[in-house]
Amino acid sequence: MFVLVEMVDTVRIPPWQFERKLNDSIAEELNKKLANKVVYNVGLCICLYDITKLEDAYVFPGDGASHTKVHFRYVVFHPFLDEILIGVIKGCSPDGVHVSLGFFDDILIPPESLQQPAKFDEAEQVWVWEYETEEGAHDLYMDTGEEIRFRVVDESFVDTSPTGPSSAEASTSSEEAPKKEAPYTLVGSISEPGLGLLSWWTSS
Repeated sequence: MFVLVEMVDTVRIPPWQFERKLNDSIAEELNKKLANKVVYNVGLCICLYDITKLEDAYVFPGDGASHTKVHFRYVVFHPFLDEILIGVIKGCSPDGVHVSLGFFDDILIPPESLQQPAKFDEAEQVWVWEYETEEGAHDLYMDTGEEIRFRVVDESFVDTSPTGPSSAEASTSSEEAPKKEAPYTLVGSISEPGLGLLSWWTSS
């Protein structure tokens, strides 16, 4: 679920921080820049792990700050495909079951990846597994707040870097705000025994 990623960046340290230890200042700047940010095709950055190498620091004309090229390792949330995770149901919609891990919310289990047969209850706004038994079908509701075990089956990165408006967008920008896309999303599945709500598989 968490991986160490080697990165390189040039860190700017302003003059008023020169009295501090260089490593402390660099660590603070790297966490300000990266913590809780998604790096394209890398994952969600959590925190700095360690600094492996500091190159020479430079002060450029007209800028009293020091600029140091830093090699470091960062803790990143990037589960591998087929990894099994446990989250909490954040809500349901016709698109599927939305799951949160507490620090990461962009997880969707689409309808075709639920335990089958499944149906969406419009009145309750929840998905229901119609569990077949010898006595007949039992409706097992996927309620908000329930813990759910799922398998990661796909991931999607979207480049959300800002871009200038095109001429077509410029005329409508004042009327419609563009839909904000998540930079990193996971797709889950519970369509196998043992997956789904933890309460389904615990013995009473």
